[in-house]
Amino acid sequence: MLARNSDSAEYKKRLIRTWNEIAPRYHRRWAKDGTGPFKSTSEVVKLAGIHPDSIVLDLACGTGAVTRSILPKIGPTGHVVGVDASYTAIKIARKQNRGANADFVLADAEQVHFNDKFDAVICQYALFFFPDAQRALRSVRRCMKKNATLALAVHGNGNTVPFFSSITDVVTQYVPDYFPKNAPSLDRFGTKTELKSEIARAGFSGIKIRQYCFEYSPGTFADYWSGYLRYLATPIKQKLHDLGRSKLAQIREEVKQKTALHTKKDGIVVFPWKVLILTARAP
Repeated sequence: MLARNSDSAEYKKRLIRTWNEIAPRYHRRWAKDGTGPFKSTSEVVKLAGIHPDSIVLDLACGTGAVTRSILPKIGPTGHVVGVDASYTAIKIARKQNRGANADFVLADAEQVHFNDKFDAVICQYALFFFPDAQRALRSVRRCMKKNATLALAVHGNGNTVPFFSSITDVVTQYVPDYFPKNAPSLDRFGTKTELKSEIARAGFSGIKIRQYCFEYSPGTFADYWSGYLRYLATPIKQKLHDLGRSKLAQIREEVKQKTALHTKKDGIVVFPWKVLILTARAP
């Protein structure tokens, strides 16, 4: 949780601005093809125990990749509601699932409220973004039927996801405010112990956590580095630009050294990617 309500509000505004900018690039690079960590999507949907006629909440649905995987499971009489705070992501999700039995709602995950109750709630790679994760979890719990299933996925912590850490470990030494002050740690649920504790505290039971290790290759190091710079949100791009070419070249070389462990003889980088998938029951 952030330190103060004002910090939380500012963080959310900044996060929404970021996702409104990067959602199209995020969709093209990751979500639409189910590459790398998004290989988890089919597993999350399977573990949610969805059946024909199910009413499902896709929390922080992003560009609708998970929704698209849910739809074949629920049949023509089931329904999916996707919720996200980014209007750009919602716009893409609607386009991707046009004509399907799905609705998309622009809303804050910490304040969701529905009169109808859900058979399952799925949340992929979003819990760590919520400044008050407990508030979000308790909000969705109130929208779930008794014994309904919560299924969510989070990235592993620290160096278990070197796609991120290979760059951020270096860049944050040169740009101390790379991550905004008082922003929640994005890997704070990256261990089984931390994740289980958070879900149990929100009142869920029957918690099970499965650990996976997927692989993702961005190509060569040059591809990895150029992709990083291309997909950054504008505020971070500006901070790196302000460092100057010499410093940026130095950062690039240090990042390259960190990726050496994951670089094959043919020059292709292949990162391991730890993912935790949790299931739990609503009371």
